[in-house]
Amino acid sequence: MRSVPLEIACDESGSEGEKLIGGQTDVFAHAGVRLSPEEAADCLAELRCRIRSPAVEYKANHLLRTKHRRLLEWFLGPRGPVHGRAHVYLVDKKLLLANELRALAGPEVRPDDELLAAFNDVLRTRNRRDPATGSFFAMVGDTAELRAKVAEARDAKPLDPLVPAILRAVEYWSAGGERVFLVHDEQPSLKGERLARIESTPGSAGVRFVDSRTDPRVQAADFLVGVARRIAEDELNGNGDRVLSGLLAPYVDSASIWD
Repeated sequence: MRSVPLEIACDESGSEGEKLIGGQTDVFAHAGVRLSPEEAADCLAELRCRIRSPAVEYKANHLLRTKHRRLLEWFLGPRGPVHGRAHVYLVDKKLLLANELRALAGPEVRPDDELLAAFNDVLRTRNRRDPATGSFFAMVGDTAELRAKVAEARDAKPLDPLVPAILRAVEYWSAGGERVFLVHDEQPSLKGERLARIESTPGSAGVRFVDSRTDPRVQAADFLVGVARRIAEDELNGNGDRVLSGLLAPYVDSASIWD
């Protein structure tokens, strides 16, 4: 085992907390890259040189523009800077919610958007008398057993995919026996018990939160996670690009919540 932890730079895209349906995004993505600061700086310099935008801060949407298609293919491709050195965890938010619902109400449940939205509201509320609770049980069937399961899930299963994604990143990068130290884009929600859970998970050497603009490695992760979420979301919504989906595939964790 290494005496010095392996540093992995991370960022997320599509995070909306426990709101899994009816939000701004259908996909949550988390990415980690294994690059030195010098390698990441070279990567960003190459992207800036070829994108040639006057923007102060470059983001994934610059790389996703049609005119930069070749650059995007290079970035993800086998000759790109992150190929074989990065990991992406994807979550189809609606699928995550449907899986949770079936686990509680039974596999025969056929959740549509209305039912999933009601279920999401029930799990997010801390008010047991919230009208959303009555709406949900009216749709799925009101039994004492189901109410008990939902109450337990409400207290024990936070739906926000961010912490599970980070825990999976630690598990993935520490699989070879190395301890992993995460350098992560700032996440105000990660504190208290949530942060303690990350720092105490097997393989973790800790986590440091930084402004992505100050660390080129996190900026590289930001580029990757942004394009990964967009490619995945297009595919999920029937507008997938076969070439880009193929280029993204080697990065995607097999444990992703994805059909």
